[in-house]
Amino acid sequence: MKLLFDTCVLYPTVMREMLLGAADAMGWQPLWSARIFDEWVHAAGKLGPEGPVFARGEVALLRAKWPNAEINWPPSLEARLWLPDDADRHVSAAAIAGSADQIITLNAKDFPKHILREEGVDRRDPDALLLQAFEAAPEAMARVARAIKMRAESLSGATWQTRAFYKKARLPKLAKALAAVEG
Repeated sequence: MKLLFDTCVLYPTVMREMLLGAADAMGWQPLWSARIFDEWVHAAGKLGPEGPVFARGEVALLRAKWPNAEINWPPSLEARLWLPDDADRHVSAAAIAGSADQIITLNAKDFPKHILREEGVDRRDPDALLLQAFEAAPEAMARVARAIKMRAESLSGATWQTRAFYKKARLPKLAKALAAVEG
């Protein structure tokens, strides 16, 4: 399955790591564009002057791991598209050019499903996607989730309950499912 990841799901670290870990575990092909990466680097500026530096490092790692994931398209493709927010047309253009099955985004209102379907693309919330992956492969997804939480705990020095950790990451359905198997 080919999935175009919008900026809003790549920028938050835990969500990004969970989606990319799931891509590895489930055999999904992640897709993105240089403009999506540029938006991520710009958004990281909210974290302070070091934010864009770290984001560029993460972008470089993603480009190295998935060298065929970055999508380009002719300007004419983007120009013919309509979305409620013109600034999001590049995301749809990347999805279409990359033959994505779905756009993974938190931004439902700006990606109406009926418009995307005309182009053969669907929109999906990251939490619903990850819950579906967990239901299909609970052990693999639990391993991915544990590794991400352990890395975060190691870096922060704090201990987190699984449900609280993933709920804070805006993945409440996945958080509940993971907590249920951990007891």
